[in-house]
Amino acid sequence: MTIKEKETKALPGLVMLLILIVIGALALVTIIGGAKSRDLSPGMIIFWVLVLAVDGICLAGFFTVQPNTGTVLQFFGSYSGTVKTAGLRWTNPFYTKKPVSLRARNFETNHLKVNDHDGNPIEIAAVVVWRVVDTAEATFQVDNYENYVHVQSEAALRNLATNYSYDSHIEGEVSLRGATSQVAAHLKQEIQERLSVAGVEVIEARISHLAYAPEIAAAMLQRQQASAIIAARQKIVDGAVGMVEMALQRLSANNVVHLDEERKAAMVSNLLVVLCGERSTQPVINAGTIYH
Repeated sequence: MTIKEKETKALPGLVMLLILIVIGALALVTIIGGAKSRDLSPGMIIFWVLVLAVDGICLAGFFTVQPNTGTVLQFFGSYSGTVKTAGLRWTNPFYTKKPVSLRARNFETNHLKVNDHDGNPIEIAAVVVWRVVDTAEATFQVDNYENYVHVQSEAALRNLATNYSYDSHIEGEVSLRGATSQVAAHLKQEIQERLSVAGVEVIEARISHLAYAPEIAAAMLQRQQASAIIAARQKIVDGAVGMVEMALQRLSANNVVHLDEERKAAMVSNLLVVLCGERSTQPVINAGTIYH
């Protein structure tokens, strides 16, 4: 059975403290005065002794509530309510009182070693910011809500890592490294679904550590370097082809020189070598005509 939080009120502690002090002082004065003057009957003495005893028991009803803290009240195992009004409060002295912090808290998960969507072993960790929003569920629905938050957050993180690749190999593909905001939103949602039974709200969840596992880190670095080289080469070739096209169009438009197809091919080849080569080329001066 799910137990939901119900807020209850407790009496002001200072007012009750003054009342109990007055009653206790009155009982002591009456007992002491009656014992000296012997004006009180045994029955009245017993009555005032009981009043003094009850007054002492009532002192156990005092408790303090810190700001952003809820105190869960139980009466012989039965949930009676939660007091959230800060300050010195008083309630039934037979209530069991358990404070539950409502403040925002955060923790970082352990560095987990899991396989991503492509089966590559990776190391991943996350920072989770959370707070209790239902003190009854946090107290009675789970055994230890703080440990529950830690364990379920790591389980959600493991499951998240298996749904995404470490890096995207297709344009538009969501990856752990390339779509941090989307991955963080998914992680927050998944953790929240697991922690809702414990009366916990997830404020934020973000990946704090992401790396390939040591045994494949070197190979993956080479793969990333190769991808970067290919991308750079593609840019260079695209630019070189555009420059060659522009050169041929300008030469033809300005009637600088007329080239047949064979000479155009040679010119294109030379320009591409110059523009795409990794090393600087050595110019060769043609002392004759282009046809000899």
